[in-house]
Amino acid sequence: MTALASGNGAPTRPTSPDEMRRIALAGAFGTGIELYDFLVFGLAAGLVFPHLFFPHSDPLTGTLASFMAFGAGFISRPLGGIIFGHFGDRVSRKTMLVITLLATGTCTVCMGLLPTYQTIGALAPVLLVTLRVLQGVFMGGEQSGAFIMVAEHAPAGRKAFLGASVTAGSPIGSLLGITSFQVVAMITGSAFGVWGWRIPFLASAILIAIGLYVRVGISESPEFERLQAESKTRKVPIAGVFSHALIFLVAGILVNLGFNQFIFIVNSFTTSYAAQTIGFSQSEVLLAGLVGSAGMLVVVFIAGHLADRFGMARVMAVGALFQIVWAFPYFWLINSGSLPGLFLAMVAAYVGLSFVFGPMAAYYVSLFRPEHRYSGVALSYNLGAVLGGGLSPSIATALLGHFHGSVGISVYVAIGGALTLAGLAISSRHLNRRDATTDDQVTPAELQGAGQLG
Repeated sequence: MTALASGNGAPTRPTSPDEMRRIALAGAFGTGIELYDFLVFGLAAGLVFPHLFFPHSDPLTGTLASFMAFGAGFISRPLGGIIFGHFGDRVSRKTMLVITLLATGTCTVCMGLLPTYQTIGALAPVLLVTLRVLQGVFMGGEQSGAFIMVAEHAPAGRKAFLGASVTAGSPIGSLLGITSFQVVAMITGSAFGVWGWRIPFLASAILIAIGLYVRVGISESPEFERLQAESKTRKVPIAGVFSHALIFLVAGILVNLGFNQFIFIVNSFTTSYAAQTIGFSQSEVLLAGLVGSAGMLVVVFIAGHLADRFGMARVMAVGALFQIVWAFPYFWLINSGSLPGLFLAMVAAYVGLSFVFGPMAAYYVSLFRPEHRYSGVALSYNLGAVLGGGLSPSIATALLGHFHGSVGISVYVAIGGALTLAGLAISSRHLNRRDATTDDQVTPAELQGAGQLG
């Protein structure tokens, strides 16, 4: 691997294959822990939190309140994106990843130690939501930072494939979260709703220790080192996002908004809907999610490879179109009450959405200049997550009650796919230019052109 020239002719240190593998593993592990933490909360929000923390509500209202607590963690993510994006662009990409991983996991462990409403009354849901909000703040800098670290280390022509290691962390976290819930529920039996639910939260401490071991040993991003060497770090990085890349900020918001609308309906809302409304057992729904997550783990790499070869916009558009097409069949199959229908609906959803998710790391990194990249990626990605994933379980629950069926939710999911397509359309010209670039660096002329587009 040859050194790449920086803007002033100084060489940028290349990343060795062995180090690249460790960086990819660090990205996958951190994102896996993030998704594990979010998923165990989402599963608990649908299965046990309504009667443990919101016991005086009717079942639907209690579930809605529980999902609103779930959504609170998304609402605080843009704040975390702004904070950690700022310091990630000014101080260190790597340091922010270590801080966010440790703090996110600590919040999860504390949730597992919380007293319930029966013990301390109304203070219990207050503490739950407070920890959830703090967790969201730290998560606001985690996955976007992992996107950047892997993509900035990765060689040209391999960024989408290697970036898929970060997105692969999500199905890994999903597999770990679902498996832990399933195993603990089997072992604890009727005690699961009393104290057994705490075990998956407390187990996050083990994942934190492993994740820190992997992340502390990786090197700083060569792009960030170049910026520091050339004194090109900005005092207020986010100002550069608004002055040079506003249209890309909007595009990034739309892409993740649409994707998150569906994926969190699949991995969070469906858990309670299929079990409480349709009559599937908890273990059946969790097993379908487990198989779907395994499928996503494989297909994100296929999607990343295809994106490197044929272009990110084309491959991600396939996933967005799938979301629109699958919005109604997804609920028709679940509503049938057939176990094969449940599996087909959920597994196909996970696999189809992989074509949006797999190239996502390379997509977001390609939108923003290095000097304000962390801020741009974190803000656009997290605002999309708030408007999509953070609200989708609550909106789906409200739509279910209003329409007395799933048709409103299907329309909502289809709209999400259309929003992802809109974001890709806005950024497609820029993506095509970047896909055609054979060098990891962008010339000043290209940066000027990107600024004019933004």
